[in-house]
Amino acid sequence: MLASFLLQMPLPGATDAAALASPRRSRYSLTIPLDPPGTILPKPRIFGPAGRPLVVIDAGHGGHDPGAVSPDTGRREKDVTLAVAQAIKAELIRSGRVRVALTREDDRFLVLGERSEIAHGIKADLFISIHADSALPGSTANGATIYTLSEVASDREAQLLAQRENRADIINGVNLGRQRTEVATILLDLAQRESMDASAGFANLLKREATGLIPFRPDYHRMAGFVVLKAPDMPSILLEVGYLTNADDAERLASEAGKQNIARGIRRAVEIHFARKLAAR
Repeated sequence: MLASFLLQMPLPGATDAAALASPRRSRYSLTIPLDPPGTILPKPRIFGPAGRPLVVIDAGHGGHDPGAVSPDTGRREKDVTLAVAQAIKAELIRSGRVRVALTREDDRFLVLGERSEIAHGIKADLFISIHADSALPGSTANGATIYTLSEVASDREAQLLAQRENRADIINGVNLGRQRTEVATILLDLAQRESMDASAGFANLLKREATGLIPFRPDYHRMAGFVVLKAPDMPSILLEVGYLTNADDAERLASEAGKQNIARGIRRAVEIHFARKLAAR
């Protein structure tokens, strides 16, 4: 519910009680919207055999946020990302080697912070956010790009997290609420750096395993400060699957074969990623 404050000048002859009983707006009224009270995010459905690693697929945009729009067909990014996410989910379930969940299974809006919070809340082992790119008119840009978190954003996020008043966050089993600020900052920084390394490793693995299935840009791996990638203890990537402003990419992303190829490429990379982790134990 939207709360408001009303600052009013008293009306001549009106009693305080009357003014409170029937407040009137005037040119001296000021309405200040307040953020709604915090709510507990619903846990998504988890598919797959118990005890297996958990992969969360995030379909970008949704609800009132359509994302990029194809100028030729009017196809919206929010619909493309959900369809691709569903294809990835089905492919991972068929593999039987991991569990999988979606941050959204329908056309709903989630703020950026909620997406990684949902994954963190169910203790995801890997987070993959799906998006579709766009370019300026006249550009011939095409192909997929993999983003991981930038070094600068990581350091700043670690510092901000450590300074929060409520430090009940648990990073890799360590309750930061029981640590001094200096220790918490170091632990967050180490956890973030480890996740960044793992994310970059998965980005390279995805490029290797999906080549031939997904057309990648020459500079396929980029680093940026995306909010959805800032969970400090969860390897995360953002995959731009192609350009909706490119006719060939848009057609590929609309086709069943195109979606299945993306799903197969991700499934291969996911299986090898967790096989390596198991072998390293």
